[in-house]
Amino acid sequence: MTSFSRRSALKVLGSVAATSSVGSAGVTRAEDQAAPASGHCTWGKTHDRVWLGAAYWANPMEDWRVKQGGIECTHRGGDRNVHLLTHQFTNPSGKLLMTVRVKELDAGTRPSGAGFRVGIRSDINEYKSNAFAKNGIACGVVGDELVIGQSKSKLAKGTDTSDLKLNLLGAPAGSSYKLTLTALDPDDNQVGSVERTVAANKLLGNVAVVSNFDGSTGPKQGSLYRFEDWGAIGDAFTVSPEHQFGPLLWSMYTLDDSCSNEGFILKFTALTGPLGEKDNHTVELSCEQQGEWVDYTTNLDTDAWTATFKVANWDASQDTPYKLSYREKHTDNSQTILTRTGTIRANPSGRPLRLGALTCQNDYAFPYAPVAENLAKLDPDMLYFSGDQLYENHGGYGIVRRPADRAILNYLRKYYQFGWAFGEVMRDRPTVVIPDDHDVFQGNIWGEGGAPMGQGSASDTGGYAQPARMVNVVHRTCASHHPDPCDPKPCQQDISVYYTRLVYGDVSFAILADRQWKSAPTRVDTGPGRADHITSATIDPKQLDGPELVLLGERQEEFLDQWANSWDGHKLKVVLSQTVFAGVATHHGSFGGFLHGDLDCGGWPHSARNRAIELMRPGMPLHINGDQHLTTMVQYGVDEQRDSPWSFCTPAIAVGYPRWWRPDDVDMPHENRPQHGLANTGEYVDAFGNMAYVYAVGNPEVGRKRNRYEQAHQKGSGFGLVTIDTAAKTYKCESFRFLIDATDGNTENQFPGWPVVIHQRENGGENVIS
Repeated sequence: MTSFSRRSALKVLGSVAATSSVGSAGVTRAEDQAAPASGHCTWGKTHDRVWLGAAYWANPMEDWRVKQGGIECTHRGGDRNVHLLTHQFTNPSGKLLMTVRVKELDAGTRPSGAGFRVGIRSDINEYKSNAFAKNGIACGVVGDELVIGQSKSKLAKGTDTSDLKLNLLGAPAGSSYKLTLTALDPDDNQVGSVERTVAANKLLGNVAVVSNFDGSTGPKQGSLYRFEDWGAIGDAFTVSPEHQFGPLLWSMYTLDDSCSNEGFILKFTALTGPLGEKDNHTVELSCEQQGEWVDYTTNLDTDAWTATFKVANWDASQDTPYKLSYREKHTDNSQTILTRTGTIRANPSGRPLRLGALTCQNDYAFPYAPVAENLAKLDPDMLYFSGDQLYENHGGYGIVRRPADRAILNYLRKYYQFGWAFGEVMRDRPTVVIPDDHDVFQGNIWGEGGAPMGQGSASDTGGYAQPARMVNVVHRTCASHHPDPCDPKPCQQDISVYYTRLVYGDVSFAILADRQWKSAPTRVDTGPGRADHITSATIDPKQLDGPELVLLGERQEEFLDQWANSWDGHKLKVVLSQTVFAGVATHHGSFGGFLHGDLDCGGWPHSARNRAIELMRPGMPLHINGDQHLTTMVQYGVDEQRDSPWSFCTPAIAVGYPRWWRPDDVDMPHENRPQHGLANTGEYVDAFGNMAYVYAVGNPEVGRKRNRYEQAHQKGSGFGLVTIDTAAKTYKCESFRFLIDATDGNTENQFPGWPVVIHQRENGGENVIS
């Protein structure tokens, strides 16, 4: 067994320091100022807090804390880990050295050890996706042994295993790679060593420290561990400072023509990780206006960790550079100024407005690079995310219902994946984000005006399952940068509202909350099985309807009526909401999973649906929505087919639960198939009695590919792009597939039937398309 003393470690550390490589790839701008990626932890000067720092991703975030200069895992469960984002093992011909001090704070009934994990990689070996991979080689202390994978060696007899320094040395060994792990006691005496030679490609990927290696360790079984002085160096690593994430995680803004004496209003929200009581709780925004920098300062919301700025009478005639600044204060009274730069775009008046429209991002396809990269190439003027920025499974480790403070951290950790994936394309353009059911940890949401959920499940029970405090955090993190709500009065449980209007680029957008007031299925008899699913063809649509049933609710209906009939400051209208107002899916969950109807769509309740469409019809808007994981182009009918606005339901960014619209396969009657002759199109009446003219549908394949991006493509994932031409009075709708280059001109890039051009007057029932 090779001896590896502290002096040897320092010698190797020094010899490889000069050859450490610094990666140049990434999207961080030169104007941004981040902390240097030194390869050594910075917790010695960090105030106690949940968020560990910009160089780290903690799994799960809510189970870790910075405390008195180190990090501690507060949960006894297995496979709690922290990734060093700036360092990836990429060079098997190079050397590496990692060091850490591990303390066992409280022994569990079934401790499963602690130390390093190396070679952590996903199917695409990309550092963000690697942070959630469940593989790699454990290198640490387990009981009275040192381990590297399956290799084990006893520690010296009598060793106090509750406080050890671990050194992991790696070097090439022919075509393989040799790892040597040594342990030292607090006085730097070596107390054990173990070696293992592995295939070099087994080490490619991320590195992490781990509390309780065995993922099966129960939540009351493992030990509680503390880690100090983590260092990583060597030319085996690619070091990428631009991979840091935070403390300014990302930002979102809207620019709204208020049509009042306040002119254009900028609403801007910056998000940070959860900071500590002694950390700085202010964020600064500086904007270059008329050749001078104007500074604004605001406080962080210490639940949502958002800093929201509101600036009236904004000069929207020109692009405006901005700089966000956060002054991170340290325990020694020093501070580091960290910045994030971008541009507030000029109002795109007098030309077509291009809107990127997206929905539903299941994290099996995280970080969704094909979609994010295509958006960057297409460079839309504005973005719209219609909900399900996360799913309950995001990042693993389950969901937290109670207490509220821990539920909030659980939510924030999942939500941060959204900003990690799309923060760059949100940096320089207005963005609208609305929450949906999975954002508040529910498979479905029947909001019932903010009522608390009683006994039952989200498939049929009305109200919110999560604490109101957590729901309000969801609203703030998604929508605090939107124009102020038209009527800010909270609903039940003091849950906030976010429906409002936004005027930008000569277009007025009505932003709705489809589900905040929606009635629950338990109010009607849907027959056997789940209350939200109609499985029997004998169910009379009339028994599913009634005047007491709610879709948008009185307050939103009043708002929609006023909005549709007002034309101040704009020439065309768009309704933005969570889902399509028709039941345009025949098969759910699996290829053979036929349903007559799903109450979770916006086609139920029928009368309330018709009323919403009639209210919007005077404004002749296009309705843009998502949620269904199935892209469709549908024209609504109320009194007769095709007398109302069109809907564009965009593809999911990453389809999880699949749906199909295959009426031809189940002999569903239709009339007037469009001239293009595509299957499954024409005029239909859904299970609720709604009239719908289906012009195009993007049915998926059954997803069987193992590669995340290939599987997402198979399952019908992608994104939408809508070009709103206020001069021609048209809406060009494009529905792009996931794994394509949207700029190469390939006609197969879009789902069958797209692109589609809708004229404004068609949204009032004067039809052109046939």
